[in-house]
Amino acid sequence: MNASDNQQEQDGVEPNVGPIPEAAPEFHPYHHPAAGWGAAKSVTRFLLRERELVDGPRAIMKMNHEKSGFDCPGCAWPDDTKGLKLDICENGIKHVTWEMTRKRVDRTFFAEHSVSELSKWSDFALEDQGRLTEPMRYDPESDHYVPISWKDAFATVGRALRELDDPNQAAFYTSGRLGNEATFLYQLMARELGTNNLPDCSNMCHEASGRALQASLGTGKGTVDLKDWDATDALFIMGVNVASNAPRMLTALAEAYHRGAQIVHINPLVEAAATRTIIPHDIADMALFRATRTSTLNLQVRIGGDMALMRGISKAVLEQSGTDPKALDPEFIDRHTSGFEEYRDLCEATPWEEIELQSGLSRDDILKAAHVYRDADRSIVSWCLGVTQHEHGVDTVREIVNLLLLRGNLGREGAGPSPVRGHSNVQGNRTCGIDHRPSPEFLDRLAEVCKIDPPRAHGLDTIGTIQAMNRGDVKVFVGMGGNFALAAPDTPYTYEALRTCDLTVQVSTKLNRSHLVHGRQALILPCLGRTEKDHQRAGVQSTSVEDSMSMVHLSVGMKRPASSQLLSEPAIVAGMARAALPDSATPWQWYVEDYDRIRDTMAQALDGFEDFNRRVRLPLGFRIKQPARELVFDTPSSRAEFSSAPLPDVVPAPGTLALGTMRSHDQWNTTIYSDNDRYRGIKNLRTLVFMNAADMRERGIDEFDPVDITSTAKDGSTRHLNGYLAIPYDIPRGCAAGYMPEMNVLCALVDYSTQSDQPIMKHVKVTITRAT
Repeated sequence: MNASDNQQEQDGVEPNVGPIPEAAPEFHPYHHPAAGWGAAKSVTRFLLRERELVDGPRAIMKMNHEKSGFDCPGCAWPDDTKGLKLDICENGIKHVTWEMTRKRVDRTFFAEHSVSELSKWSDFALEDQGRLTEPMRYDPESDHYVPISWKDAFATVGRALRELDDPNQAAFYTSGRLGNEATFLYQLMARELGTNNLPDCSNMCHEASGRALQASLGTGKGTVDLKDWDATDALFIMGVNVASNAPRMLTALAEAYHRGAQIVHINPLVEAAATRTIIPHDIADMALFRATRTSTLNLQVRIGGDMALMRGISKAVLEQSGTDPKALDPEFIDRHTSGFEEYRDLCEATPWEEIELQSGLSRDDILKAAHVYRDADRSIVSWCLGVTQHEHGVDTVREIVNLLLLRGNLGREGAGPSPVRGHSNVQGNRTCGIDHRPSPEFLDRLAEVCKIDPPRAHGLDTIGTIQAMNRGDVKVFVGMGGNFALAAPDTPYTYEALRTCDLTVQVSTKLNRSHLVHGRQALILPCLGRTEKDHQRAGVQSTSVEDSMSMVHLSVGMKRPASSQLLSEPAIVAGMARAALPDSATPWQWYVEDYDRIRDTMAQALDGFEDFNRRVRLPLGFRIKQPARELVFDTPSSRAEFSSAPLPDVVPAPGTLALGTMRSHDQWNTTIYSDNDRYRGIKNLRTLVFMNAADMRERGIDEFDPVDITSTAKDGSTRHLNGYLAIPYDIPRGCAAGYMPEMNVLCALVDYSTQSDQPIMKHVKVTITRAT
């Protein structure tokens, strides 16, 4: 049992850690290139452990291929546009192999293990049991899951939804791995029922990006594609651990360095991907152990200090414009923007001392970044959750756009904003209708095409759904993929919320914590994975996904399904819809017989999906049109909007630290493959906290000392983790970091951004003391 479990159990939270270590914890700072032979060895060990030395390599040869291939269910980094044969990464291979396991969780397994027993298992142990094989329902008398037919399972869902006093007593959650066709049917079902309660994982990750880009540019997405990455002169990579979270980006970084582009990494931690890499598909580099640099400048901004850094670069550029007429693009600013004068005045009025204090960087370091930006003809700024999961996440993304607008870095090759989506189809989910705040225009078109009367009031997001479940206002929760119980903040509160429901439904491929933290009634509905063939009446079906750069392409599974009883996600949605809406005129079953029919309807209902079935079968698919890329802005002024927000105070109070939660390398979202974190030098340990060595000395803490961590929420309430081990790390003073989902217990539900409604999971106020 890990040191943290005692406190978690006192708080009513089951242990939620990875595999129990077989050896003592180790920490050895990592000094090697990212990817390369380390990744190859890691993949080989993983394939051996999972006994997938035949099907694993076969799948790898199909993954992310344009013809007859399936899309990696991991990150949303775009597929290579130049015909790369091995467009793969270590974590993608692990993710696919984890799905393709030969292990099975069937009725015999559930008969042998009660829910109470399984609740004591680690999350690694739960998922490691293998693929779910048939629908199951929770039997409260025996405390076991027992088999249920698909017909009866759908009837259970339908009855629960029909008996609600108000359709808003149901919430329909979506994970980012759901394909576009199932996404469209899922939101259609919810809206035909009469609710916009459509929380999704984007509510916890990139909601700030969408709202900021919408306000600044009139689009909720980035404007660049891979061709722009190939053409840019400067890349600014903010708040992302590339080697673990978007590993295929390493190829783009290496190529950028080779052609002379400047690469600036901005992160409290200098991650392995911000130093050097050996790209595994580059045979010569692998054979010669020849690494390529992936950065020309690393800036260790304090947690939450990214906005101050962007303001500092803008201030420097504006100061240079007094003597250098090329520092700004006045023609672009005059023709295409609004609010420039106010922003210039704000930058001039912001003292350098305040920028240095809030960013945690010296003026000299900020000027280095400013010179890179000023000297580049074309610049891209790319960011992930290190920027968004803060109170001021929206303002920070808008500050990024401000900087880009100063030099006209928009609407031309090699320039623009480029958010990094962390899950395979989270952007496609939003595009295809998963939005608790749908626009009137979207609802009008949906009503016209699908002949329904969708509700107009905004629905509940993730935070709102958890709060409503706890109040008893949401009685039915449907989770379409993911592991909601662990992904959400404030773990004990989220558990309590789920257990308050009358019915929880989880559509899943593998056993996870959300099946054990359930309502009075509970269903597990097993679905096909993306690697598996989807046979329907019209033949083998394909599904589409949208990547981080708005490219939409098809994915076709290549493997026999893990069980004959698995249904596809569209089929499961249609089954629930038919049971809940017996008088519906929507041809649910007709849609499932041939997904082309779903796509034909989507072509009529969704802007940018015109001629969907033909275009998605083009080489590389198609890119959804981006008006802002063409300098057409759907904003009140019909221009790109500068923002003028004040700098937030992100400096921790004396005695406190700002803690950010993050993944380890051997982890994908809430799925934990091992207790190792190779790129940070960790073995056999997850219950840890990374700290600055000076902060440790100040508190009398030595390496591997057990510590107690206490977070304090906005409302004054506190949360605790005891017995975590302290690791000295190269991180700014006043900052600390540790792994989710274990540390989600520290993230209070009341601590969400007033700008984006996102949980503030990258800026938790904590005190850390040596355990007594």
